[in-house]
Amino acid sequence: MSGLMESDQKERYNVKDQLEALVTQMYKGGILYSEAVREFKKRFIINVLQESNGNQCRAARQLGMHRNTLSRTIDELKIDMRALRDAKRPPRSARPALALEKKAAR
Repeated sequence: MSGLMESDQKERYNVKDQLEALVTQMYKGGILYSEAVREFKKRFIINVLQESNGNQCRAARQLGMHRNTLSRTIDELKIDMRALRDAKRPPRSARPALALEKKAAR
């Protein structure tokens, strides 16, 4: 078990080192704090939304925020939810006919 904890700590330190290098690079590149925070939030939220296949309720739970707050943040950051949903769903023509028949029966 201690090997797993050591591995987890090493990974955290690695992430912290990478973050430190990125912050330094951004600062030296002239990126303003507000731009950096906005881009971080946007990338973080997009990543979680992709993992939840565009499901905002699930993503909000994973982010530890209310779904309405997530929805408002998505609007503020101008995140295109259609692109996130469309990337995961096959076009209707490629979906199995059985699934379409079940929907028609409802």
